[in-house]
Amino acid sequence: MAPEYAFRPMTSADLPLVRRWLAEPHVVQWWGDPAEQFDLVSGDLHEPAMDQFIVSSASSDFAYLQCYALTAWNSGFGEHPHGTSGIDLFIGEPGMIERGHGSALIRTFADARLRNGAPRIVTDPDPANTRAIRAYEKAGFAKVRIVDTPDGPALLMVRNA
Repeated sequence: MAPEYAFRPMTSADLPLVRRWLAEPHVVQWWGDPAEQFDLVSGDLHEPAMDQFIVSSASSDFAYLQCYALTAWNSGFGEHPHGTSGIDLFIGEPGMIERGHGSALIRTFADARLRNGAPRIVTDPDPANTRAIRAYEKAGFAKVRIVDTPDGPALLMVRNA
C-alpha cells in the first residue's frame, strides 16, 4: 500500500527544520549554499506567487516543496497555459531518500493540483540530477528541453492535466 502524504503550509516555526535540511549533504549537492538557499526560502514565506509546504508521512516531516506561479522568474521556460505552476522540492531527512518517496509525493501533489484546475505543472532539475529526473518521470513528467536559468542549465519537465 502506498504511503499517504500530507502537505501543510510552511510557517516561520518550520524555518529551523528547513535550515537543518538545507545543510544536509544530499540537499547541498543540488540546492547549493545552505545560507543562501535559506535566505531565499525564508524570504518567500510571504511571497504571494509562492506556496511552500512541509511534507510528512505517518506524521513525520521529511520534505520541503514549493509551488509557484510562472512569472518573470521563469522567462526561460517558454510559453505555457495560463495557470501553469512550477514546483521544486527536496527530501530533507536522509533516511527517507532512495525509498520511492520522491516520485510518490510528486505524483500525489501534482495529481491534486491538476484535479483542482492547474493545466500544467513544470519543474527544472539539474540535468545531472538523475535521481530527481527519474522521480519526476515516475510521477508522469516528460522531458522537454534544456533551458537556461539564473542557476545554470536545467532540464524542463512537464506534466499536463
